[in-house]
Amino acid sequence: MLDLNILSEQTVAMPDAAYQARHFINGVFVDSADGQKLDRVSPSHGIVVSQAALGSETETQAAIKAARAAFDDGRWSSLAAKERAAVLYRVADLIEQNEERLAVMETLESGKPISQSRGECGGAADLWRYAASLARTAHGDSHNTLGADILGVVVKEPIGVVSIITPWNFPFWILSQKLPFALAAGCTCVVKPSEMTPSTTSMLGEILVEAGLPAGVCNIVLGLGTPVGSLMTTHDDVDMVTFTGSTAVGKMITKSSGETLKKVALELGGKNPQVIFPDADLENAADAVTFGVYFNVGQCCNSSSRIIVHEDIADAFVERVVALSRKVVFGNPMHPDTQVGAIVTEDHKAKIDGYIKDAISAGAEICIGGQVLDVPGLGDQFYQPTVVRGVTPDMAIAREEVFGPVLTVLTFKTFDQAVALANDSTYGLSAGVWSENVHTCLEFCRRAQAGTVWTNTWMDGFPELAFGGMKQSGQGREIGRYGFEEFLEVKSLVMRIGRTRAPWVKTD
Repeated sequence: MLDLNILSEQTVAMPDAAYQARHFINGVFVDSADGQKLDRVSPSHGIVVSQAALGSETETQAAIKAARAAFDDGRWSSLAAKERAAVLYRVADLIEQNEERLAVMETLESGKPISQSRGECGGAADLWRYAASLARTAHGDSHNTLGADILGVVVKEPIGVVSIITPWNFPFWILSQKLPFALAAGCTCVVKPSEMTPSTTSMLGEILVEAGLPAGVCNIVLGLGTPVGSLMTTHDDVDMVTFTGSTAVGKMITKSSGETLKKVALELGGKNPQVIFPDADLENAADAVTFGVYFNVGQCCNSSSRIIVHEDIADAFVERVVALSRKVVFGNPMHPDTQVGAIVTEDHKAKIDGYIKDAISAGAEICIGGQVLDVPGLGDQFYQPTVVRGVTPDMAIAREEVFGPVLTVLTFKTFDQAVALANDSTYGLSAGVWSENVHTCLEFCRRAQAGTVWTNTWMDGFPELAFGGMKQSGQGREIGRYGFEEFLEVKSLVMRIGRTRAPWVKTD
């Protein structure tokens, strides 16, 4: 075994029983009509930690019907913005009050460290508060220059019923990047979380009831992509779909929703580069790279899974990252000192390992890791911190989203070569640049094909700043004012003042 910092101890108490997650439809929690449930076995502890109702077409139809009725009768969409905002503020307060309960369940279902779950669940309250503030600032335009007899007004209205489909890697955070903004706009929603991490979404339903959200405004259906997700993306009564997940599934949603010309917003995969120039602060850059690749076990669309480092400093920089990798705390996610937890499933662990084996066969060099990690008392659903050198741009490990604690290293000689390598990807979610020269940073930012470019930092995010990708990393934006406006339709009102219109049909 590698000389790693492995922690087996547990300090956070386990729940007494598995959480029972149920659908939330028209303000009521219900089991599936056929009584089916799906067990979730914790990837870090190997025990059943939740049982979720397994939805069918019956529950999905009911949820969509409830959302449609709630939108059409105006119980939410016609509510004064200050009243919608008040509900969202109450949700934020209740999220903070329930932070520990949410975080424990998220850790058990996903395998991520409890410290990260606390930050994600508690921190999501800020997204709800920012969305609440936007509810009262939505406005259109007026045009008083169209002639003495015409007044033009552009108004913004909620788009309607929104299907929200969220992934397993950040189940509560990503839901909070979508749902409060849709609600702030006046939309009604149907939510489907991943079947692997359904419980915090179900718990949010309890919070929504306590906060006073009217029945039918938000509905939650638990279950699989088929039939639940597929019906949510094709149903005639759904006006918009917002999805976070793999690029492959995003393409399927685009095709299926096209039959009814729904609006689609997608936040998909990434193969995100960090470019390290020789004049960078190498100590901070190495720490940020290490954080960027191991955060959430690398199971993150924003993972900095490839670094592009100048050849003059490549050896020294990689040595720094490898040294830091040995100090990262891997192990029991129910201990607050753990930084890297378990891989979400056995199948995903095997997929990560397959990328490593293929890279070795193609001539790459493993600087550290490259194997399954066995944590005493918890088993082998963990993967070693892995750094791979000798990678060429054509290798799968350099082009495809590994979604694990795996860093690939490429080198460059010139600025233009660095930009070309950074942009040599079908993805365009995020990128980073490290240099003390502001001109180098600005030029890179302008030329990088990515929705977010970080300069001398990595993964700093704020509710005010829009998030989303270019190319096959998605379409549309989340959070910020741009994310809020995804849920609004623009309508032009053209109003004639007085009886000034000349008749088109001559009557004499």
